[in-house]
Amino acid sequence: MRELDEERLLRLVAKGDRGAFDEFYRRTSPWMAVRLRRRCADEQIVAEVMQETYLAVWRAAGAFAGSAVGGTAVGWLWTIAARRLVDAFRRRAHHAEPPPAAAEKTVVPAAEEEALAGTVGGDVGDALRRLAPELRQVLQAMVLDGLSVRETAVLLGLPEGTVKTRARRARIAMRKALT
Repeated sequence: MRELDEERLLRLVAKGDRGAFDEFYRRTSPWMAVRLRRRCADEQIVAEVMQETYLAVWRAAGAFAGSAVGGTAVGWLWTIAARRLVDAFRRRAHHAEPPPAAAEKTVVPAAEEEALAGTVGGDVGDALRRLAPELRQVLQAMVLDGLSVRETAVLLGLPEGTVKTRARRARIAMRKALT
């Protein structure tokens, strides 16, 4: 199993191969947990989303179209997780009021901001940090995370056209800042 790529593992999962699912989970779950924690500090939600995501993978592995449509197994997995995370946020917002103490918390930099500061420095890092947050989010998702326009749209809950527009504006701003 270790020599198979993720796409082949998903093909085996679609046929009910539990060993292939275990290997797929072993390879992708640490990465998935980190990405979800970047977007959600609530460990309970992260755990729920992880469980729902891998359950969906087990049930729907046969629906994975793969490289035939320009997709990757990891991209497909992240799309499922991003949708489950958005659903979890909607359920939580619908069923509960934020605790009063939530308004009193001090603002700390997001994990993405800290990671960005640690990995992208110099003029490029400065230019990225000066971008408007909505432009920086799109650029981070598409360039640093390697997501497609569609995956970025799902992740951020935006129309694809908005993602394309923001990506273009971010690139223009970066070019201007770096010249």
